[in-house]
Amino acid sequence: MGKLIKTHWSRLIILTASTYQLAAALHGYFWPKIFWDVLTKNLDGAVKPYPILQSINLFFALVGLCWEWPLPSVTKFLPALHRSVEARLVVYPIAALAALLLYQGTNAGLYYLIGIGVLFWGFCEGEGIAPEPWTLPRGPTVPFRGPAKV
Repeated sequence: MGKLIKTHWSRLIILTASTYQLAAALHGYFWPKIFWDVLTKNLDGAVKPYPILQSINLFFALVGLCWEWPLPSVTKFLPALHRSVEARLVVYPIAALAALLLYQGTNAGLYYLIGIGVLFWGFCEGEGIAPEPWTLPRGPTVPFRGPAKV
């Protein structure tokens, strides 16, 4: 049985989160609502009359989709940014916060948090992002230890 590559798993989770966030941002343009509007009406200015939070969510959704499923030309021009786990661990919590503020984006925010956790887990074990998308990462990896002995 193969080894779980956590960076690929987190990539799939964050792709799902970005897709949900894109749908939530588009949905939010037509039906604007802050998730915390039951507690306070102070945040309503972020969604109406100008769609500020929806535009921020749309931006982060497109960034997440382009970063996790990059075109080959993007990886050639920005290889350091494409392979940077640290940059992802900085940008994705901000995207999760933006998604969690929008009522339609709560699922996307939770998926982002799960994807960030898995990405951090892989980062702590020494996994890196592969230079070409969807290939095995090169560099330091933790060897497979085999099944547990009873």
